[in-house]
Amino acid sequence: MPVEPAVPHPKAPAPGTELGVHFAECFGCGDEADAGLHLRSTVGEGQVVHSRFIVTAAHQGAPGLAHGGLLACAFDEALGSTVGNLLHRPAVTGKLETDFRRPVPVGSTLFIAARLDGIAGRKIYVSADGRLDAEDGPIAVSARALFVIVGFEHFSTHGDPEALEKLAAQHAKNKRERDWDINP
Repeated sequence: MPVEPAVPHPKAPAPGTELGVHFAECFGCGDEADAGLHLRSTVGEGQVVHSRFIVTAAHQGAPGLAHGGLLACAFDEALGSTVGNLLHRPAVTGKLETDFRRPVPVGSTLFIAARLDGIAGRKIYVSADGRLDAEDGPIAVSARALFVIVGFEHFSTHGDPEALEKLAAQHAKNKRERDWDINP
């Protein structure tokens, strides 16, 4: 199947929009996961979402350095947020590939610029670069991913019913109009 350009949904957030937490208990962006990543994201120009990950001592692997698995997790969250917020389609990670180019020290901020690369049927291709301590800093990590569009039944069949009820209550409390962003 040929890869087509990814076109953002007509109701995708406008450039400059700060993206909220899609689920309070999400390890990637949630506020209720104490040791979570607490990623914060903003929609950029074109098909880009900018995320910030502040590396703390809770995120280290080797002494003083971020754990590679947590860096991959941060990219998974940033890429998933790009897919969900720009396309308004529920999707899950099918494949994630990371290239670690330089160490990421505890106390640094990783600026992740994630972009939509294309769509082929249910497959969504995205990529990102993570720069150290500034939007124009040196690239420390790069990633490419394949997300697969799924129906809501994926989450209702395989997910935790109580967590889905919490998500619905959070959306009702925040008066969110969209019910598609299980994992934006």
